[in-house]
Amino acid sequence: MKVMRLFSSIARSRTRIRCVGFDTALEPAETLAVVGDIHGCDQLLEALLDDISSHDPDQLVFVGDYIDRGEKSAAVLDRLYALSQANPAQAVFLRGNHEEMLLRFLDNPEQDSRRWLKFGGLQTLASFGIGGINETANAEQAMRARDALANALGPDLLTWLRALPSRFTSGNVAVVHAGADPDLPIAAQSPEVLTWGHRDFTARPRKDGCWVVHGHTIVAEVSRDQGRIGVDTGAYATGRLSAALIGPNRFEVLTSTY
Repeated sequence: MKVMRLFSSIARSRTRIRCVGFDTALEPAETLAVVGDIHGCDQLLEALLDDISSHDPDQLVFVGDYIDRGEKSAAVLDRLYALSQANPAQAVFLRGNHEEMLLRFLDNPEQDSRRWLKFGGLQTLASFGIGGINETANAEQAMRARDALANALGPDLLTWLRALPSRFTSGNVAVVHAGADPDLPIAAQSPEVLTWGHRDFTARPRKDGCWVVHGHTIVAEVSRDQGRIGVDTGAYATGRLSAALIGPNRFEVLTSTY
């Protein structure tokens, strides 16, 4: 009987641990407008930026994945780069896994072409007017496309892409691309995890009171759940690009649609 009571006590304890939630208030140091994955949807981006400007946030943060899948990646990059030059202190641009794949393709096209081309790289190349390549490209075709893309991007835009950070923090809010290890402080996490995600990110809430705003995984609606806010509403597939306005005692969702 004592053993049974012990097992029962352990079970109740585990249940309590699993039921502990995340109840910390959103407290960024300023009002943020966090924009979800754009994926080459320049028309949606233009409309959303117009809407955001009317709300006058202190800081504009983009979670990455500006390119691939949609048809206007070149236009999106041009728009974002111009914005970064016009407002360097008020606009933050994170690196998504699709920017990471593009850079790996540029650095090693023979080895890293197929993955990028399969997951949207063909559309990005086409947006720069680069064709003559498919997902099964040989080494010569991949090298030729790499050289054409590097030339189309130009040194300034390429330098900007390579310098994109993996995180942004304000107060108790961290913005990343894909997710984070719930057991490590944001400052201790590798760029690889923040860019590609972590298997335990949605398995349990953080214990440090830090909210994580992220893209990468498509959500039906932008909402708050256990210290996580997903802002990727699948622009290229759904025709909906969203942003979260986050401030002390403020949470609002903006969405542009076709």
